[in-house]
Amino acid sequence: MSTELPTLESLGPRIMICGPSNAGKSTLAVALARKLDAEPYHVDLFRHLPGTDWVQRPDEEFAALHDAAIREERWVMDGNYSSLMPQRFARATGIILLGDNRWANFRRYLWRTLFQRRSRPGSLSGDRDSIKWGMMRWILIVQPPKREQDRARLRAAGLPMVELGSMAQLNRLYRAWGLERRVRPSAPASARGRA
Repeated sequence: MSTELPTLESLGPRIMICGPSNAGKSTLAVALARKLDAEPYHVDLFRHLPGTDWVQRPDEEFAALHDAAIREERWVMDGNYSSLMPQRFARATGIILLGDNRWANFRRYLWRTLFQRRSRPGSLSGDRDSIKWGMMRWILIVQPPKREQDRARLRAAGLPMVELGSMAQLNRLYRAWGLERRVRPSAPASARGRA
C-alpha cells in the first residue's frame, strides 16, 4: 500500500471488500456503510442459511440473493466467492483488498468462534458457530497461496482499489476516513428476511 491513502469518495457508492477469512472485512463493511449511508451486505449471509452452523444454501438461491443486492444503487459488500465476482465487478465502483498473515487470521478465527459470544458483523443469526477443521485448513493452508492470484484478479477489474496488508494499515484507514467500529448485529433487513 502506498503511504498516501486515496479518499473514500474515490471508491464511489458501491464498494467491494475482499481478502482472507478473519481479516476484518465484515466490520469494515458495516463502518463504511454507516459512513456512506449505504447498505452493508455480507456475502457469507447470502451463502449460508440463518440459524444454522454455516449450512450452505442451494447455489441458485445464493446467486439470486447476491445479484439482487448488487442491483442496489449504494452498497458495501464484503466477501469473496469468485464464482460471483464477474457480476459484482460489473456493478462495483471501487475495491478494498484486506490482508494479514495466516497466523493472525487464525487467532482471530479461534477467538471469535470460541470466546466471542455475541453477535458480530457478518455472523449468522442464532450465533451457532463451532470450530471446523475445514475452516482451519482453509485459513492456514489453502487460502495463503491464492493471495497473489486473488490480487491479480481484483487489479484486472480496472476499478479504483485500496490494498491493505496488515491490521495496522487497516487501523490507519479507519482513522484517515473517520470510520467508527461498532459491534452490533449488522445483517441488513433484506438478508435477514430471506431465510
